[in-house]
Amino acid sequence: MAQGELVFTSLTKEALAVIRYRTRDLTRQLPGTGPSMRRMQKVTGRDDDMMIVRGVKGFPTQIEELILKQPALAPHYQCILTREGALDCLTVAVEAAGLDPAHGDAQAGADKLGAKIKVYVGTTAKIGLRPAGGIERRRGKAKQVVEQRPR
Repeated sequence: MAQGELVFTSLTKEALAVIRYRTRDLTRQLPGTGPSMRRMQKVTGRDDDMMIVRGVKGFPTQIEELILKQPALAPHYQCILTREGALDCLTVAVEAAGLDPAHGDAQAGADKLGAKIKVYVGTTAKIGLRPAGGIERRRGKAKQVVEQRPR
């Protein structure tokens, strides 16, 4: 069967007033073991850009908002999700605004960004400074979240 979004639906009139609840989780239905038995594959991803890092849910737009408040950083960024051992790690790759990444202002802006992400998003993030043009540009919707965690 094809992959799709997991949606919960009430089958009786005694349930909540919610007709359908969209989870935004991607999965697929597996063949059942009996005539009335249905099985589901493990959740394989998300329909939206929400990131879950060490149990903390966050969106790239939250990080973008914090980047825009740092004048030494350009608005081009990517959130890279990896796994080190058993823990998820978030690295935010961001461009220095017309400065060399080794410049003191750019490094200070990156340090402030890391502290702000910890306070406002609730997770620790490594900040990777890149030179101007160091993050890939795309036409249309930019890919802000790069998933590198093993499934």
